[in-house]
Amino acid sequence: MRRLSTTSSRRDLLVLALPAVLLVIAAFALAWQFVRPAPPKKIVISTGAVGGAYQFFGERYRDKLAQEGIEVELRPSTGAVENLMRLKTDDSVDAGFVQGGIANEPDSEDLATLGSMYLEPVWVFYRGKDDYERLTQLKGKKIAVGVQGSGAQLFALQLLSANGFATHDPALVAIGGMDAVDALKRGEVDAFFVVGAPQAPVVDALLHTEGIKLLDFVQAEGYVRHFPHLLTVTLPRGAIDIANDRPARDIHLLAATANLVVKADIHPAIVTLLLKHAREIHSTPGLLQAAGAFPAPQDHALPLHPSARRFYESGPPFLQRYLPFWLAVLIDRLIVMLLPLVAVVIPLSKVLPGIYNWRIRSRIYRWYGELKYLENELDQAPATAHDTDAIDAFIVRLDRIEQRALHRKLPLAFSTELYTLREHIELVRGRLQRLAETATGH
Repeated sequence: MRRLSTTSSRRDLLVLALPAVLLVIAAFALAWQFVRPAPPKKIVISTGAVGGAYQFFGERYRDKLAQEGIEVELRPSTGAVENLMRLKTDDSVDAGFVQGGIANEPDSEDLATLGSMYLEPVWVFYRGKDDYERLTQLKGKKIAVGVQGSGAQLFALQLLSANGFATHDPALVAIGGMDAVDALKRGEVDAFFVVGAPQAPVVDALLHTEGIKLLDFVQAEGYVRHFPHLLTVTLPRGAIDIANDRPARDIHLLAATANLVVKADIHPAIVTLLLKHAREIHSTPGLLQAAGAFPAPQDHALPLHPSARRFYESGPPFLQRYLPFWLAVLIDRLIVMLLPLVAVVIPLSKVLPGIYNWRIRSRIYRWYGELKYLENELDQAPATAHDTDAIDAFIVRLDRIEQRALHRKLPLAFSTELYTLREHIELVRGRLQRLAETATGH
């Protein structure tokens, strides 16, 4: 039929589709408020002096994160003290290495720790034939205590002060790094305080230099009582060179933890990415630690980042375990956008067709109702059968019902119901025509 259509009327589309579309848009707009922003493509890590452990490990992080599409800028510094200051005052710095004992803000709101990455022993290297076991044996000697603002210098001055040294003593020289190594080798200084991991180039160079010895902190347990942020560790006999028996005896050392500190508002995905690679970088066994000992949430001077706590409790997020970082982050962000799909779009896709069918059928049923009402009137008024005017009025009403049904555009799927309605209309029309013939005597 010309009047039948394969689509619903424009009115039906507006009445049903427009509110549904507005509801879906509102649901997605609401969900978008909870979508995390994408992680940055670049972060800045404040490291330390050239040749130090912070620079060494910073380069490892830079190489690992580059594989994930994250650029890492390393900014050299004088050490832990300057790193902490940068994190506090420089908005461009995202992370930095800080020694245990430097910071003490367990309720900090601007900084958080990702945990302890490794141990930083206090190495006291010196020249000479004697075996030193106490710092007081260095009195009268020229000592390199690290550059100004470094954590090494802070520790050196704390330990020396506890042993009766004046912190302004001219024999305490503020040099560190490879400059201090060269000065010790040339005899320009007699001893050198180093705070760093065994892998640090400065430490490694002195451990394998002939004529340079390492002070044995036989009072290590006593120092820990005075400085609670320090730990005692032992460098076992032969750990440096088993063939040449170096060291020739167990050496007692003091150590602090090296902690990776970040801005509290750093992107959670960056936190898990840093810790994922921290496990690869720091979990291997070494001179002073067993396999898997680090990273670990050991230092509590700063609050542990919430994402770091989840990482230590259950490992990396599920998606980051099996997918590339960028894809895992993308899916994680889009998961939130699936909520409107589940909560709104899918239910609407099931409900709207039913409502639409009901609206269309309701029109057909309304015409059926009018037709049935007309028949009831005809049945309840027997006198009508002899009244030609009444019969004509019924026919006019029947024509109106038929015209509305024929002129209303309906989807093709409902043509069966419409054809059935027309058949019923024709049945009633036939009855009326027979009554009209009887009434007129034709």
